[in-house]
Amino acid sequence: MELSEHDLAAYLAANPEFFERHAELLTTVQLLSPHGNRAVSLQERQMEMLRDKMRTLEHRLAAMMRNAVDNETLAGKLLLWARDVMLAQQGAPEQLPQTLQDTLKSAFDLPMTALKLWPVREAFAALDFATGVSEDAKTFAASLAAPFVGPNPGFEAAHWLPDAQMAQSLALIPLQNPHTSMCMGLLVLASPDSQRFTADMGTDFLNHISQLASAALVGLLAR
Repeated sequence: MELSEHDLAAYLAANPEFFERHAELLTTVQLLSPHGNRAVSLQERQMEMLRDKMRTLEHRLAAMMRNAVDNETLAGKLLLWARDVMLAQQGAPEQLPQTLQDTLKSAFDLPMTALKLWPVREAFAALDFATGVSEDAKTFAASLAAPFVGPNPGFEAAHWLPDAQMAQSLALIPLQNPHTSMCMGLLVLASPDSQRFTADMGTDFLNHISQLASAALVGLLAR
């Protein structure tokens, strides 16, 4: 009966002492190295595989360290922005939406932002942050279970920006009333850089921004 490669591999895996009984094979069997057109022994090939694994682990560790540094930087910016928002709450309430956006742009180097709230108290109903929102936009915002990040396909919310045509990528952040969990608005972050907001990026920090902004702005809503 002919022995298949699978059978041979299974036998060697189950009988590692085979190479103890035939140690000469470790040096006499020659394999092609993946790092060049040269023959290497089983021992050398094993060392190459271990080195490759070590390099892969080193790259993963370096990526994890970079992510940790990036997250720490973002956390610091988020904390400073939260402080600025808390200070802004001591001023005129009708100025809070714009101050929130200005401090957000400054903290995170954002070229463009927009913000709409609903339903607001009658005293604020004619202000920019409370006007120009269709029912479709409100329905869309309420349907977002998480912030949308990606290219700008022409969302209505993009037209709230100072220059919608410049917005190549967007983050659309739904705001929720912390008392009722109902959608109370939409915060738009935009950039002319198509890679600033991409579909594969994480949204944890955007969720934190949503929670902080919602808590700061809930006082503007109609009772």
